[in-house]
Amino acid sequence: MDAATIQTFTSPVVLFFILGLFAAFVRSDLAIPEALAKGMSLYLMAAIGLKGGVAVAESGLSVTIATVLLLGIAASFLLPLSAYAVLKGFGRLNRTNAGAVAAHYGSVSVVTYVTAVQILELSGLPPGGYMVAVLAAMETPAILSGLLLARGMGSNSGNERSEMLREVFLNASVVLLLGSFAIGMVAGPNGFEEVSPFFAAGFKGVLCLFLLDMGLIAARRIMSARALTWRLGAIAIALPLVNGMIGVLAGTAIGLDVGSAAAFGVLCASASYIAVPAAMRLALPEADPGIYLTMSLSITFPFNILVNIGLITAVAVALGGPAGISS
Repeated sequence: MDAATIQTFTSPVVLFFILGLFAAFVRSDLAIPEALAKGMSLYLMAAIGLKGGVAVAESGLSVTIATVLLLGIAASFLLPLSAYAVLKGFGRLNRTNAGAVAAHYGSVSVVTYVTAVQILELSGLPPGGYMVAVLAAMETPAILSGLLLARGMGSNSGNERSEMLREVFLNASVVLLLGSFAIGMVAGPNGFEEVSPFFAAGFKGVLCLFLLDMGLIAARRIMSARALTWRLGAIAIALPLVNGMIGVLAGTAIGLDVGSAAAFGVLCASASYIAVPAAMRLALPEADPGIYLTMSLSITFPFNILVNIGLITAVAVALGGPAGISS
């Protein structure tokens, strides 16, 4: 068993996720209040945005940052294209459902990324703080790509398009991530010291509880799934595997350090289960949430947390080697 895998399965954040899975599968009445779960989600997004902004304020903007931002936007828009083809062919979904599901596999999961960052930091491979900006940039292009695949923008009325675009670009996660990232850049290390006891000291503990809740939700949804077929289950594992490897290769090719290349691979491998479902519910109400939510949240998310983060990290280390590690 390699070091990345050992680090994954001995990390408290992953162990709390496994505890949530176990509790749900044995039908325990363990539950996290919805209001608390929402509060933890807001806290995590604000904290990761702030810390990313502070890191960029320390290091400054560079060609590398601009390059990976553009690469992330391109990946978010293009990854749903191959996912759509697989979902239509092997998955046997109709155009609407294939487009809706494909959008999830180009967008990103904030919690998957945050978990990966914790594991990478424990492994001595911290990604660059600018990757938070890449995370935010990758959330929306996939939504537009998925909608174009599903039915094209021309079939929507002007009001529907306006409302959908507002949901895409002004949803809570995008606003909070970019806003806190900007605050971190303006405040810098000195300004962050004032709030670091709250946003730094408690971060890992809150993440543990949040992943406990996500484990409960993921297991309970998969136990109640009705529309999921074995073909779709296989696709929900194959897509993050392939997309993650593409991300690691691309990140290494443009010269990212090992931690940042691994983080980019995780971003490409992750599947949104918050922002994209909200947009799909608004723009494609006829699409089946029992398919796209079950695939992204109940299969891809656990697979990434338990297996794929460690695998992606191992590949990044193999490609980059110790010389590529940087803080």
